[in-house]
Amino acid sequence: MSVTTEKTVRDLALEQPGAARIFETLGIDYCCGGKQSLEQACRAANVSVGKVLGALEAAHQSESAASKDVDWQTAPLGDLISHIKSTHHKYTTAEIARLGPLFDKVCSVHGERHPELSKLRATFRGLAQELGTHMLKEEMMLFPYIERMEESVIQKEPILPSPFGSVQNPVSMMEHEHDSAGNALRDLRATSNGYAAPSDGCVTYQTLYKTLEEFEADLHQHIHLENNILFPRAIALEHAH
Repeated sequence: MSVTTEKTVRDLALEQPGAARIFETLGIDYCCGGKQSLEQACRAANVSVGKVLGALEAAHQSESAASKDVDWQTAPLGDLISHIKSTHHKYTTAEIARLGPLFDKVCSVHGERHPELSKLRATFRGLAQELGTHMLKEEMMLFPYIERMEESVIQKEPILPSPFGSVQNPVSMMEHEHDSAGNALRDLRATSNGYAAPSDGCVTYQTLYKTLEEFEADLHQHIHLENNILFPRAIALEHAH
């Protein structure tokens, strides 16, 4: 990937996933000052161009690495759990923290002309709260049990009884919460008109919608890995032993 320093920060923020995140972290104005070239924007923010180019390149590399296929149907369950936590749980937590201020900024500027924004923000806040609790339950209770269960099978030892009976019990609860998250995502997409920013939407408005759409795509992949691969494999493992 090559980023030219002549390109505007607005274009970079819209074209490259992760660029807006980097600009926010480094204090580079990609909204009101979005027409500046990357070089001009770095000078204004007193940040070295090299530092920004390095961060953009690193983000691109990690996106490429993350897209490499792994057959999670056959990989160890411990590896799958580690992937879910380090990729999807980490991303979800970081994006929830980032989207809060983005929503506040867009609502304060555009809220009067676009009343759907307050509904969007309320739906997202509810989803964010649910996901925070949901991921904590997985990481504290369900995931460690699945990992212990797999270790016992590998070591040919009996599986220790769980505090929640069959693994099917917490799995059913997690799947129910996934359904609730899916409904919230559908509401967000409908309220935002398919994440199509209005014609008077500034770059921050467009970034908000783009980020929500990326959040939706990641959560779909996240839920797919759990509902369709991790949970069925864990139940099958329990039944087989």
